[in-house]
Amino acid sequence: MNILLICIGKTDEKPLEELISKYEKRLPSHWNYQRIEIPDLKNRKNLSESQQKEKEAELILAKINPTDFVILLDEKGKQLHSTVFAASIQELMNLSVKQIVFLIGGPYGFADEIYARANRKLSLSQMTFTHQMVRLFLVEQLYRAFAILQGKPYHHE
Repeated sequence: MNILLICIGKTDEKPLEELISKYEKRLPSHWNYQRIEIPDLKNRKNLSESQQKEKEAELILAKINPTDFVILLDEKGKQLHSTVFAASIQELMNLSVKQIVFLIGGPYGFADEIYARANRKLSLSQMTFTHQMVRLFLVEQLYRAFAILQGKPYHHE
């Protein structure tokens, strides 16, 4: 199985990038994890919010295959306990999903065509975080899901 994280913009804070890399290195090799950072749009100050979302959507959709299982990280998504998140990853593996794609959008979220393409929406919290911090939290939860699926001790359970 492949896990792909597509996000808009790069992580420009070195301490966060180091933490993200730390957890990415802990992910199992058989998950074939990859992070793709789509560069911020040029001249975005000259674009409206909807124009930015549309241009970002074009760039994102170019990276997604028709058979990919797409999960948006979205404030209106479903919140899951870590064990339920792990079980959902296992369920997708059992269904022989070849590639799970997690999407972290730009500052204005996603265009309608991205919502239409998504298979699920996931929220990490009701609180608001920077998009860079969301990358760290997601990758840590992927690592935690792997640990849970391996039967390793999980927190206080």
